[in-house]
Amino acid sequence: MLDRFITEFDKGLRTLLAPAQDSRPYPGNTIEEQLSDAKVKRHSAALMRINYSGQVCAQALYSGQFISARNPDTAANEETGHLAWCEKRFKELGSHTSVLNPFLYVSSFSFGLLAGSLGNKWNLGFLAETKKQAGKHLDEHLEKLSGQDLKSRAILKKMQADEATYANNAIAQGAAELPLPVRTAMRLFSKIMTTTTYYL
Repeated sequence: MLDRFITEFDKGLRTLLAPAQDSRPYPGNTIEEQLSDAKVKRHSAALMRINYSGQVCAQALYSGQFISARNPDTAANEETGHLAWCEKRFKELGSHTSVLNPFLYVSSFSFGLLAGSLGNKWNLGFLAETKKQAGKHLDEHLEKLSGQDLKSRAILKKMQADEATYANNAIAQGAAELPLPVRTAMRLFSKIMTTTTYYL
């Protein structure tokens, strides 16, 4: 348990303080930048900042799950690529990470600790529900993006496909469906996160 905590504490510091790394190709690499309007760029950057913060939350959730899970293999850890893509994109657009990320990380980490302690099926249930809600948010962001922002669109579509795969994998492994009050609380937390990080 102590080894897990030290490992995940180190991951948390790197998530919050170090540039994210990923070996997969950046989805926007082959797409020419078409945004010139400052207002449109700010809007796209804010949406990508939200998605980055969402991936910070996911990474924290997995770290918490990994520490407390009876079977650590049921805790996921596949968000590094999404972090790297979102970070690169909002930097291309001249923006920054949210100042709320440390608070969001601690909150999500606490959710993860609780989920992991409840047993494998509930652990997987939290994972599956997180992925489902992430997919819905990505749908909303794809609708809100300017039609000119092909780079951000390519990133979000790839993320959306990944999230669906991760959710299906968790369900296939025996994820339990979370009670409605828990799903509602997760949606409320997500709504607060997306609303605040758009501006901060």
